[in-house]
Amino acid sequence: MLILTTVLTTGALTLTACGSRDDDSKGSGSGDTQTVVIGVDAPLTGDLSALGLGIKNSADLAVKNANKDKTVPGIKFELQALDDQAQPSVGQQNAQKFIGNKDLLGVVGPLNSGVAQSMQKPFTDANLTQVSPANTGTELTQGNNWKTGDKKRPYAAYFRTSTTDAIQGAFAANYLFKNAKVKDVYLIDDQKPYGAGLAASFKTTFTELGGKIVGTDHINPDDRDFNSVVTKVKSSGAKAVYYGGEYPAGAPLSQQLKDSVQIPLMGGDGMYSADFIKLNKKAEGDIATSVGKPVEELDSAKKFIADYKTAGYKDAYEAYGGGTYDATWSIIEAVKTVVADNDGKLPEDARIQVLDAMKTVKFEGVTGPVSFDEYGDTTNTMMTAYQVTGGKWTSKLSEAVK
Repeated sequence: MLILTTVLTTGALTLTACGSRDDDSKGSGSGDTQTVVIGVDAPLTGDLSALGLGIKNSADLAVKNANKDKTVPGIKFELQALDDQAQPSVGQQNAQKFIGNKDLLGVVGPLNSGVAQSMQKPFTDANLTQVSPANTGTELTQGNNWKTGDKKRPYAAYFRTSTTDAIQGAFAANYLFKNAKVKDVYLIDDQKPYGAGLAASFKTTFTELGGKIVGTDHINPDDRDFNSVVTKVKSSGAKAVYYGGEYPAGAPLSQQLKDSVQIPLMGGDGMYSADFIKLNKKAEGDIATSVGKPVEELDSAKKFIADYKTAGYKDAYEAYGGGTYDATWSIIEAVKTVVADNDGKLPEDARIQVLDAMKTVKFEGVTGPVSFDEYGDTTNTMMTAYQVTGGKWTSKLSEAVK
């Protein structure tokens, strides 16, 4: 439960609810403001830091714009970013730090589904809203029995602006079978929740379409020598490899594959990064799917792209920039609703009220219309297939998946 922060006395100024109150004439315009902190959890160092820093910067931009435009009168937003190193144990520690900050009313992130699993319960127990722009593990919102049709939301505080592996895997299988005309695939995953779940979803749809899985294997995501699995792929007669995993291992796997046999590697949004191409001299022709439509092709994203450039961030917004901005803005919108319903102030039970307000959040975001269904999943199921062409990712097909 939310506890009142310590009462401060500075002249006549008193803190009466969650969120520190500042004597800041630049805030609400009425002489003082309350501070709301939004947390960001992502890998800010290590192999996946390109994606993590894009998440951090995009959330930071949303906070800055909300403050500049006084989106919530009387509220000043601040960002608290923590590095989870893509490790569930670190993510769990970060969750406790976020929970302990009484001014914090929502968390954006994490990047990895495995990290999310370590954070969902403590956040739900604390009634602290969590919105991931990147998690795609279907079980995170629909429970472990979703494959049998028994969908049950396990954690009420968890939301996401990215669609699920069930949707992404099916989209990838359809694209490879129908558009790329590939019928024989070797399936590899990195044994992590995201990679294994994505590969399983791909396999289900691909075989239903009439495609053939000519071999399967698992790799250690920390390895960089994949010659043994490449040998198996070569002898299988596969016309493509589908890899459930992320770009730090996917890039060398692709390069070593092409040193032996000229077939493309396909993966999910964990592969869709400029760093995949930087780490892979033979990335040409490889394919990846990612959530949403390319922001560069969306009228709704023009301001985001311009603002990001103006802000001068040295790191690219990467695959999840638009979704992160929307995830952060959904928390801001929920805070706005709560403050408006409480005579322009934060209530004592702000966390639980913000969580309740998340159910009705609906706005036009960077990525298009933003809202959440009964499971906390985004209602935007747009997916895009990309291919490395001329040394860069090029969009090939975007469509909403039902």
